[in-house]
Amino acid sequence: MASDGVTVNTNTGVDGNSYTSSIANDELTNNDFLKLMIQELKLQDPTKPMDSKQMLQTQMQMSTINTNQELAASMKTLQTSFTQSALSNAASVIGRNVEDGNIGENGINKAYTVRSIENVAGDVQVKAQQILFFENRVKLTDADDDTKSTLVNYNASGEIIGADGEKTGNKIALQEPGVPLVKDGKLVILDSNNKEISDHKYDLVGDSVPVYSDELTSIPFSQVTKIF
Repeated sequence: MASDGVTVNTNTGVDGNSYTSSIANDELTNNDFLKLMIQELKLQDPTKPMDSKQMLQTQMQMSTINTNQELAASMKTLQTSFTQSALSNAASVIGRNVEDGNIGENGINKAYTVRSIENVAGDVQVKAQQILFFENRVKLTDADDDTKSTLVNYNASGEIIGADGEKTGNKIALQEPGVPLVKDGKLVILDSNNKEISDHKYDLVGDSVPVYSDELTSIPFSQVTKIF
């Protein structure tokens, strides 16, 4: 006998009564069970009827299993929907700065710039670069034209990098990484012998840029404490 993909095989015993020998298909539904039960009733020995209480109990168990399966499927769908919604919401922080509540070696909260968002096994992860420090920008005024100036690049040691990418030999004195030393309202510039140059045309621009770690850090979106 076959019922919606459920195959029931019967045999005849030595006493002449038929009995079920096998059932093919592990995904029995409540309807499948009812069809199977009706078939069993048709084949039962009239002198030894099946226990109706046991039949009812078995049916209730099948109903419970079916309900649990439907509930599990609904929960999975809800979880997928929630994850997609969380991923969409998290995408709005790409390019912005965040904090995760951890304190750096300098005693202040670690800050990161978000580069991408990923779904890792249902957990929304922020991929970000840590901001190591902020570098105050410096400009160099043209010696022949005070209206012209160019931004100056310098490394963590303060060594000034020329337009050709090579070190110029001059250095910006730093209080700390990215923070030039100012004395009497003027930047302190040193020559290759670390002697102060008094007649330079270097000056602060008035803004700063972040200096990042080379590595990406994974942060669970749920652990982000601040977005700015």
